[in-house]
Amino acid sequence: MPKRRRTRKIDEAYEFEVYPPGTLRLDQVDLSIRVKGDEKYEAELKRRQHEVFGLQVSMFQGGQRAIFVFEGWDAAGKGGCIKRLTAELDPRGYKVWPIGPPDEESRRHHYLWRFWNGLPGRGEIAVFDRSWYGRVLVERVEGFASDDAWRRAYDEINAFEKMLTDDGVRLCKFWLHIDRKTQLQRFEDRETDLLKKYKLSSEDWRNRKKWSDYAEAVQDALDRTHRPDAPWIVVPANDKKQARLAVLETCARFLRP
Repeated sequence: MPKRRRTRKIDEAYEFEVYPPGTLRLDQVDLSIRVKGDEKYEAELKRRQHEVFGLQVSMFQGGQRAIFVFEGWDAAGKGGCIKRLTAELDPRGYKVWPIGPPDEESRRHHYLWRFWNGLPGRGEIAVFDRSWYGRVLVERVEGFASDDAWRRAYDEINAFEKMLTDDGVRLCKFWLHIDRKTQLQRFEDRETDLLKKYKLSSEDWRNRKKWSDYAEAVQDALDRTHRPDAPWIVVPANDKKQARLAVLETCARFLRP
């Protein structure tokens, strides 16, 4: 197990621990991992989906709660992973929250305010398609948050998540990682696919030009908020099938008693 470092103490009784910077590194992710064989993939996908469904039932019966956060590069496959994760789940026991830019009402409050209604109740799973990490990612890079605002957000996020895990919530955060070449190929594929073209916008192309800025912001988020009680899982996602299986296996691990 990697060594842990203790971050700023909130008060004498409340503190959180963060793994040392560099415990997870984007530049060390093996993006060459592939799943071989469609039949093998489909069989393994079904097996893991059925396991997650069984664990969801057990969670519901026991009144446990879980949150899965999905972040990643544009076109990294977040939607596909979420679709496979929830395909076999009982819809009464989970909710997917797609997070976009804050609306006018949300901007009147602290940035964490709009996520409260999405927190799971007893026996429920909440899946966030993007999340409160927008503060230290897109809002930081695009200048929507001041330097002071996004710099203090790391402690705010750690405290927010620690409050949830102290209350018994199981919390796991995924970063789906691809390289620039793969992203470009997926962007170009979307431009010519009528069923996927809606997913591509001018903002995606604009964000791509700031790849290095986003990579720096992501690494800072990993360094500052990767904690034992709410870890980041960096998923190699150049191969979508491999990413989906990895997400399902990790979710099952977090839901097991």
